[in-house]
Amino acid sequence: MPKFIKRLKAPDYKDKNVFGVPLLVVLQRTGQPLPQCILYAMRYLRRTANEAVGIFRKSGVRSRIQKLRNQIESNPVDTTTFEVEAMQAYDVADLLKQYFRELPECLLTNKLSETFINIFTYVPSEKRLDALQAAIVLMPDENREVLQSLLLFLSDMAQHSDENQMNASNLAVCFAPSLFHICGPRNNQTIASPKRNRKNLGIPDQRELLEQKAAHECLTHMIVECKKLFIIPEDTLMKCKFSYMEQGDPVTLQELNKSSDYPVHVETCIQGLLKESRDRFKGWMSVPSTEGTDLAYKKVGDGHPLRLWKSSVDVEAPPVEVLNRVLRERHTWDDDMTKWRVVEKLDPQTEIYQYAINSMAPHPARDFCVLRSWRTDLPKGMCVLVSTSIEHPDSPLLTGVRGVVLASRYLIEHCGSGKSRLTHICRLDTRGRSAEWYNKAYGHICSGYMARIRDSFKQTTDGPETKV
Repeated sequence: MPKFIKRLKAPDYKDKNVFGVPLLVVLQRTGQPLPQCILYAMRYLRRTANEAVGIFRKSGVRSRIQKLRNQIESNPVDTTTFEVEAMQAYDVADLLKQYFRELPECLLTNKLSETFINIFTYVPSEKRLDALQAAIVLMPDENREVLQSLLLFLSDMAQHSDENQMNASNLAVCFAPSLFHICGPRNNQTIASPKRNRKNLGIPDQRELLEQKAAHECLTHMIVECKKLFIIPEDTLMKCKFSYMEQGDPVTLQELNKSSDYPVHVETCIQGLLKESRDRFKGWMSVPSTEGTDLAYKKVGDGHPLRLWKSSVDVEAPPVEVLNRVLRERHTWDDDMTKWRVVEKLDPQTEIYQYAINSMAPHPARDFCVLRSWRTDLPKGMCVLVSTSIEHPDSPLLTGVRGVVLASRYLIEHCGSGKSRLTHICRLDTRGRSAEWYNKAYGHICSGYMARIRDSFKQTTDGPETKV
């Protein structure tokens, strides 16, 4: 193939864990767009840097910063990294700036940076908040969630400006160059608009100076108004047509029984799952997965934009044990599960179940209330668990936002001595995220859950080695 038409290979970032990894890749790997170690860094600075004069403006010690960087790159989830006595707040602050500076694409994105800058160049001051809210809605979900976390953190730091001498404007000076795309591509990456030519590369031209000034004003305003930015006015929301949101609203148990008794609904779900298995899951589109699982999706022709995702993995345990791990022991393989309870027992194998899943701070947790039923007496030793969201009068919101499980189907097949093939088919609306987020990220998050279930059965090999 001639070089000029040869397709460029996209980077896979397999050799990186934290720095230089796109937010979407982090989201696919971990289920949240910010690495855990970066959240720990923010938490550490909130605790220790309130009185650190010139935090983010004064530099840390390069050798300590490099050592810290190597530590979190090799073990991003180590909670003890930021408990070293020799470490100083200035070192962690520099590390945090490095993280955002080295993102392959700036946080406000190459496409939207100009929009944010233009708001503070051309839009009257009394309309800027509304314009910023509209621009933020256009951001990719993972970028918007990270931006909210960062702005709230910077706002907290600015609250102590009497001690640390870093108000919102001073913090914006330190972070704006890393968050906005100004004058040309970052890290030699191409963008839609061509790079502007400048006569003198050593001196900023007038347009660049105006962009830098607008970017600084924009970030300062966002830090000050961070608690208002991410609240969409009700009149704006009413103008949007989200017909699929109402389409996915769960029904009550009484409404379900009017159309067909819940046992009929459950049996229909189970038979549909078994038919998929007999047909060897025809019509599914495979997607590469990095978790050692099989991942695929299918588009459902019911008018709802969310895909149906399927993830499969081999587990070193018999089907009944795997079913119990999924049914009663989710807290052992899902660290984000914070609350759970059985609301009502309908029969020995069917119940109304409520649970809450934590989100990256400061975003709201997701609460779910589902009708779920399971079977262990199927042919060939198979087990199934089917779930769907339902409204119940005894399930008030535990926390955060009520999400919707449109479909959740676990099929556990016997495949050899003490082994199982676990397949999960899922279609879930966490509320507040775009269809693009589900298409690009949610399948990989499901794949991560399956890998954790598999790994929860792996036995440790501690103890003396024995010869056979």
